[in-house]
Amino acid sequence: DQALRLLAEMASARVVVDYITCCAAVSACEKAGQWDQALRLLVEMTSSHTELNTITCSAAVSACEKGAQCDQALRLLVEMASAKVNLDTITYNA
Repeated sequence: DQALRLLAEMASARVVVDYITCCAAVSACEKAGQWDQALRLLVEMTSSHTELNTITCSAAVSACEKGAQCDQALRLLVEMASAKVNLDTITYNA
């Protein structure tokens, strides 16, 4: 929750939120078991044209796995492939 709050504050203060910031927030969601928030952040990244990358998407897949959301994880893998995000060993092991 704190990472998401900080991200919102950054946006309100007009601080540029880049893929590194988003990756950190998605990773925080993964560690907190907030798979739904991790997916919401990916949607926001896509909407704001922030680059999706392997690390961020892998963290979201892992968040889904930890939340027992296998269907969501598989959907995300398909979307990653469609968006031409590199899928690597870490992604498939998430």
